[in-house]
Amino acid sequence: MRPVLLRIATAAFAACAAIALGSATASATADAPVTVQVTKLSHSDAAARLSSSGIGISSSGGCSDRNNPTCTSLSQVNLATIQGAQTLKRASGCGLTVTGGTEVGHASGTYSHWNGYKLDFSLSSCLTSYIKNNFRSIGGSKWEAGSGNIYYLESNHWDVTFYNCGGC
Repeated sequence: MRPVLLRIATAAFAACAAIALGSATASATADAPVTVQVTKLSHSDAAARLSSSGIGISSSGGCSDRNNPTCTSLSQVNLATIQGAQTLKRASGCGLTVTGGTEVGHASGTYSHWNGYKLDFSLSSCLTSYIKNNFRSIGGSKWEAGSGNIYYLESNHWDVTFYNCGGC
């Protein structure tokens, strides 16, 4: 009986994750793994969405080439990641500037910058105060939002992993 319940729970989780991630499809069968497709954006579409929410983008190299580590690229970023940034802006009321996106030069992994799950934001006292006062400290300079998104205070920026849109 438990394997059946696990498959039902897994399928339900996949459907919820698909909705949260802006997926076109999510599926699970008794013998196949769950697959969730995420919506990827072009740099120009993502930048326009951020700009319309008053979120800036800064690049030390003044460029958006995904293959240049001095650029700040949003090419192939997840829609839910951009929506998560918009949710953060609305909820915090802070000025936000993206300083790192999907360009090379970040750590690898499933939930990485390159794969569209992470953005870096410049430090500000407003953003730091909002995160520390509203999210749960999980140690190691990391805070977890109620949505499950993770905020990591690095030496000169906030590194945020957006597993979902944060309640968009």
